[in-house]
Amino acid sequence: MTKCQVPAALIHQIEQELDEDEKEMIFFLCRDLVPDLSNTDIRELLGALNEKGKLPFGLSELLYRVRRFDLLRRALRTERTAVETDLARYPRMVSDYRVLMVEINEELDKKEVGSLIFLLKDYVPRMKMAKDKIQSVNKERSLNGQHAIQTEPVHTSVQESGATSSQVNKKVYDDRYRMQSRPLGICLIIDCIGNDTDILEDTFKVLGFEVHCYRYLSVEAMNQTFHEVARLQKHRDLDSFICILVSRGSPQSIFCTDQTFPGYPLDQVKKFFTGDSCRELLGKPKLFFIQSYIVPADQQEPTSLLEVDGNEQKITANTRRPRNCSIPPVADIFWSQCKVDVSVLERSPSSSSHYLRSLAELLCNPHKRKLPLLDIHIELNSRVYDCNRTSEPQHQYSLLLQHTLRKKLFLFPS
Repeated sequence: MTKCQVPAALIHQIEQELDEDEKEMIFFLCRDLVPDLSNTDIRELLGALNEKGKLPFGLSELLYRVRRFDLLRRALRTERTAVETDLARYPRMVSDYRVLMVEINEELDKKEVGSLIFLLKDYVPRMKMAKDKIQSVNKERSLNGQHAIQTEPVHTSVQESGATSSQVNKKVYDDRYRMQSRPLGICLIIDCIGNDTDILEDTFKVLGFEVHCYRYLSVEAMNQTFHEVARLQKHRDLDSFICILVSRGSPQSIFCTDQTFPGYPLDQVKKFFTGDSCRELLGKPKLFFIQSYIVPADQQEPTSLLEVDGNEQKITANTRRPRNCSIPPVADIFWSQCKVDVSVLERSPSSSSHYLRSLAELLCNPHKRKLPLLDIHIELNSRVYDCNRTSEPQHQYSLLLQHTLRKKLFLFPS
């Protein structure tokens, strides 16, 4: 092995960590670099690039292009910002054209591509070339039966459908939550275990959220944090809110670093951000993802901790609801709680939550994150329960989903 090559073991590790969509995207990005490759085997592709001496920096670029920032950190011991700095300073391995085609493919769903082609049909000579390029991207990405964006022109005109373009757009967007603010919202992460903060922070920053991270909080510190975050006036200008909690606890509370019963009531967490407590979030989606490591009742230590009930009226300076508002205060909440016995954590203290890791992987996947949140959660259920099949009964995860969403929710600008 020359000094310009990376170890074969590293290539194997990367191959094992990538999903099929990510492998196809990498293959498309590198087609110009290895034009004589006869199949889509990612190991063979990376091996060929390694032989050409292109991987020492090129591997970082490829993982950056497919948004696997967790692999950048774990496998290559580098960070997203360092790769961005190098991409700005040094020649890139992947062509700008290939990057552009992938970005177009990520940003537009099949309906949007069809609408774009239809609206620009007066520019057929120029549009034909652009359409053919987009189609070529998706033909290459549709190998092995994978879903690709449909790019056939729309045959029914707006006039034939009897609706104006503004009416069509209004109908499309009336059934989904507005997600256009920059940032999309505040994402509050409180990790009292310490194993999941990094991957969650990377994930929600990529999605366009302003992320606030806290580790190892006591019950009192957590209560104060909720008060401060709920009071933030910037909620008024943002379109959503996310709260992620990771801690030992009971099914109804989290113990924080105090690790004593009764801990902090989960119902109280929700109350801080309902429409009557945090007026700036009224009518906006409020998402909660909870990883609870359940401590058996016979191991809980009774004690008298912070009294948190009855504080809702102190959360904001003015909690009165706007006049003529028909939206219930408890609407627009998405509550996903995963419970697993604390012995899972004790058996492997440094391991991340399978539930949260799977959530991050789905949201980082350029195709999965285009789905409505409820559809993403269905796949999350599937991944968690697939993991349970090979786990002992006492180490299995259980999921609870409750929501009062009124519209479809997409976690990207729309």
